[in-house]
Amino acid sequence: MSGDAKPSPDVNVNEVLDPAKALVPATLRVNEEKVREGFLPKIRKVAAKIPFAADALSVWWAARDPETPVAAKGMMLAGLAYFVLPTDALPDLLPVIGFTDDAAVIAALVAILGKTLKPRHKEAAQAFLSRLSDDA
Repeated sequence: MSGDAKPSPDVNVNEVLDPAKALVPATLRVNEEKVREGFLPKIRKVAAKIPFAADALSVWWAARDPETPVAAKGMMLAGLAYFVLPTDALPDLLPVIGFTDDAAVIAALVAILGKTLKPRHKEAAQAFLSRLSDDA
């Protein structure tokens, strides 16, 4: 999956995600904390190694956007928390395959919640990646 991936045009986040069914508030808070503490350090460390870095960053910016629906934020934070946590289905230490499960989670988020990823989120992701490559 690339940063140019297109969301399904048939998915309407307001129909698919009912805010009343969003993640349990306590779980949402835990995921938000994990993402706040761990996402940027991890993405800085691995961005050059993973082809889905722009998508992950777009999701991260969308999750921080006050205009993003609460239910979508809940799903985004859960997916980003999975990316951040060191214990996942395929350990990130394994060469090549270590990030395939993370890529699948981010791809699913983009496919389901693509309409909530605004051009400004994608532009911020690209700008961040550009700054990272300039600093390297």
